Amino acid sequence: MLRSILFAIVFYVNTALFLIIGSPLLFGPRRWAMAGLKAHAYASLFWLRLIVGTKFEVRGREHKPEGPVLIASKHQSAWDTFALITLFRDPAMVMKAELGWIPFYGWFSHKFQHIFVQRERGPSALKRLIADAKDRVGAGREVVIFPEGTRRAPDAAPDYKPGVVAIYEALKVPCIPLALNSGLFWPRRRLIRYPGTIIVEFLEPIPGDLPRAAFRHVLQDRIETATARLVAEARAKNADLPDSEDQHSSAGDT
Repeated sequence: MLRSILFAIVFYVNTALFLIIGSPLLFGPRRWAMAGLKAHAYASLFWLRLIVGTKFEVRGREHKPEGPVLIASKHQSAWDTFALITLFRDPAMVMKAELGWIPFYGWFSHKFQHIFVQRERGPSALKRLIADAKDRVGAGREVVIFPEGTRRAPDAAPDYKPGVVAIYEALKVPCIPLALNSGLFWPRRRLIRYPGTIIVEFLEPIPGDLPRAAFRHVLQDRIETATARLVAEARAKNADLPDSEDQHSSAGDT
């Protein structure tokens, strides 16, 4: 816990410094701001490894995309929102619109030309989501979406939203599923961080021309099967990891 508290202090101070000192990047080319975003991610991963002892492994690199593509990733932790940035050339993250209102963080998110979703607007929000996704893919970028829309505990039942299917059908590009086990080491709604190795795995690409129902089934099956394997593997190697998020009380939603 002491290491976790120290890391939390370093992480938030480091993030604040990047946002404030890097604020002139808001007025430069987008690629400069993206370079700053990746630098922050690498710095955060460095401090996490140094202070807590949490490392990072990537598998399935043969499936890693080279051009515009849809990435559908499991989402278990706040760790995913920055660490995954390091895996892509020029990612456009799909995120909640309200995050774009946060000073500095939101300003930079607009500068990065991430994709914002206004869920309360219903069908019009979906149309805007698809239009923005087409624009980013047209610019040669990777569109990264969390199909469940929010963080889910490692043992939680899947809850895939229709947005990922709509984007897939509209973009007509391959979709690469992404499995991970980050929620074991950086639990949601808790301050504690655990040492060990977070694993992210690129899975076999899904062709861009499957029917909607087939795509949804294949996507969920691949992500959930691989994620369950990675979670079981981590627990077998790390006896100190929690068996279930529900067995532990919250100590801050970070």
